[in-house]
Amino acid sequence: MSDPVNITVFRWAGAWGPFKVKIPCGECSLTKDIIQDCIDTDLEGMKVELELRDWLTEWWKPLPKGGWHAPIVLVNGKIVSQGAALNRGVLTQSVIQEAVDSMPIEGNHIFGKATCPHCVNAKGYLEQAGVEYRYHDVVREPRSLYEMLARVKPIIGPRTPVTVPQIWLDGQYVGGADRLKELLELDDVQPNPDRGQCSLSPTRN
Repeated sequence: MSDPVNITVFRWAGAWGPFKVKIPCGECSLTKDIIQDCIDTDLEGMKVELELRDWLTEWWKPLPKGGWHAPIVLVNGKIVSQGAALNRGVLTQSVIQEAVDSMPIEGNHIFGKATCPHCVNAKGYLEQAGVEYRYHDVVREPRSLYEMLARVKPIIGPRTPVTVPQIWLDGQYVGGADRLKELLELDDVQPNPDRGQCSLSPTRN
């Protein structure tokens, strides 16, 4: 079971000597609201823990990581934002990047976009083979885009451009539509009626 991704926020609040701040700054409050909404929507179903800390009381704790200007947002101990209201896309991408490292992909997946003819072809190949799959639209769904990037970049390398579709079968990386077509034709992929997945082994008698 994967560990939850931890989001820590150091907000402009707390006390240090004679200085006391009881009401967090506006950007700190906005950042908290953005994070909570992001957890409820963009990151729905993912294991995420949110921790709020008072920067004035514990100002030295984020310093070794480069955090000095509240609101400071860390994801698994790494600073993703500070000194301004949080960009939710940055948070979503950072959380998903951390999560996929401990969440192997399972089943059959196509990451693509509606205007891509190769994505349409890939869906057609699987449907023709009777293989059930899940389709992720990387244009309309930010979570799908960030998950695709987080999963495929370690495979193809950071300098290789990411194109669509990106395909996985039975949790194994396939690549694009042409490679999928080759596998379906050369390896005689058959649907697995019990799991709605596929077998890349030759047909057994």
